Amino acid sequence: MAETPSLEQALLAVDGHVATITLNRPDQRNPLSGQMLRDLIAAFGWCQKEPDVRAIVLTGAGDRVFCAGADLSSFDGGMSDLERHRSRDLFVELFTSMSEAGKPIVGRINGHALAGGLGLACACDLLVAVDTATFGTPEINVGIWPMMIQAILSRSIPRKVLLEMEMLGDRWTADQMQSLGIVNRVVPHDQLNSTVKDITDRLVKKSPIALRLGRDSFYKQQDMDFRAALAYLHSQFTLVTLTEDSKEGIKAFFEKREPEFKGK
Repeated sequence: MAETPSLEQALLAVDGHVATITLNRPDQRNPLSGQMLRDLIAAFGWCQKEPDVRAIVLTGAGDRVFCAGADLSSFDGGMSDLERHRSRDLFVELFTSMSEAGKPIVGRINGHALAGGLGLACACDLLVAVDTATFGTPEINVGIWPMMIQAILSRSIPRKVLLEMEMLGDRWTADQMQSLGIVNRVVPHDQLNSTVKDITDRLVKKSPIALRLGRDSFYKQQDMDFRAALAYLHSQFTLVTLTEDSKEGIKAFFEKREPEFKGK
């Protein structure tokens, strides 16, 4: 396994086939500073290239806040308007790297996910949230709008719900978010780790190449028109069926045994 990147505000740990990325500034509510964004980009890039990693968990340090959004004091301090504009490219790079990670990302939402933190959560594939977590886009309360995360949010949150969140700036509970299909599991804090582990244990047993091709196709087809999406998915289905894992999976099914996937 390749050496993990050096990070300043995030942690990257690997246990078996699961990599865990942790936003590690709990005293500041795990903000998305410029350095935090660079750390997350580096961590996801490493996970994408590391063949032994089959699933990724994204979480925040502490037990109160997953991520409270951008760290305006450090992110914008001392910058010209043009530099400030260009620095936000880091958000674009991060969300692109997450969508192209090639491996399932499970958001372990250990606390409040607000503003950019909500965008970060919605950029994950699956979400497990502690029952005390709240979610929201409070930017309107200070006279701005969640532009940098809106493309992520609009692909995860129903239209009218998102507009209410963005226009009123209220917080929503984990149960509300689950009822809308945004959060997959809501659990007490003492069940958070076991629930995430149950999901990742199941994910790492699946075919890595089928997960990669399927996940890639999911994100690529969402921006295509209907007929183009059908044609693209037709080609991707053929590609999946040509893999060794596909042949092994079908063989194991008829032999009534567990498949042994190799990611080929």
